[in-house]
Amino acid sequence: MTARGRFVSLEGGEGVGKSTQLQALAEALRQRGIDVILTREPGGSEGAERIRELLLGGAEDRWGPKAEALLFAAARADHVAKTIGPALEGGQWVLSDRFVDSSLAYQGGAGGLGIEAVRAINAFGIGEHFPDRTLILVFEHGGERARARDTEGSDRIGGRPDDYHRKVEAAFHIIAAEEPDRVRLIDASGSSDEVTQMLVDALGDLLP
Repeated sequence: MTARGRFVSLEGGEGVGKSTQLQALAEALRQRGIDVILTREPGGSEGAERIRELLLGGAEDRWGPKAEALLFAAARADHVAKTIGPALEGGQWVLSDRFVDSSLAYQGGAGGLGIEAVRAINAFGIGEHFPDRTLILVFEHGGERARARDTEGSDRIGGRPDDYHRKVEAAFHIIAAEEPDRVRLIDASGSSDEVTQMLVDALGDLLP
């Protein structure tokens, strides 16, 4: 019988280097003989990618906070059913660029819906598939990096005011304080290699 794989999500605000570190962490795990798949949110399955287009495109006022949270939850439920769940059952490790904690921080914290309300919405859709470990990259100048990167414009969520993103950052810290066994804060201000090593170290108790 194949042992269940592990589920790791990489989180953080805008411009903290998630995409780069996701690739680097995957490579570090593969060097240890671990079978890894990469995925992302919103997205990661055919249905969820369709919802991604609805969520990230269009005017800022396209969706209200509740509709936005429910769309993320719907995309996540499909992502779990079609991609994450089967991979874990097959013994693979899943690394996801964002997962449920993004909704808790963005829609729950910064969006004013409340972290626990958004957690409840998502718990129905994902069941037991909360990440085994969530790694939140923290970088004080991430917003400046994101603005320099997105010179042609951000998506409708990334382009929100600085105050919104400060609330996102604060919410991530609240989540980490509430769930220290699952959630770890990672200082992303160092070199790329240093940050990758910290991510690997934060998974030490899960590694085979």
